Amino acid sequence: QVQLVESGGGLVQTGGSLRLSCAASGRTFSVYDMGWFRQAPGKERDFVAAINWSGNTEYYKDSVKGRFTISRDNAKNTLYLQMNSLKPEDTAVYYCAVRKYGRDYSSAGSYDNWGQGTQVTVSS
Repeated sequence: QVQLVESGGGLVQTGGSLRLSCAASGRTFSVYDMGWFRQAPGKERDFVAAINWSGNTEYYKDSVKGRFTISRDNAKNTLYLQMNSLKPEDTAVYYCAVRKYGRDYSSAGSYDNWGQGTQVTVSS
């Protein structure tokens, strides 16, 4: 069973950068595809980025392409999300999760073992 803990959120001005981390416990992190989602107040949880188990395939929400980069270090059991050129519309709680079900990497229903989330606030 993989348990996930996100960190790295905070308050940043428009155009700034943050690096989120997702630390995984357990020995099986390296066999799972992983994803980042975000949820703004009053909205559904929304796909941001995903990465396959080996780290050589990445997927992104269109609105973050070219600004966000997902990566992983399987030796450290850690998933990352580097966020650059942040915009106020990026404000949300960011969650990492393990992809366990089906093949739709962009659907929250494909994921399990959600972390508790980390707040990202981008001021204008």
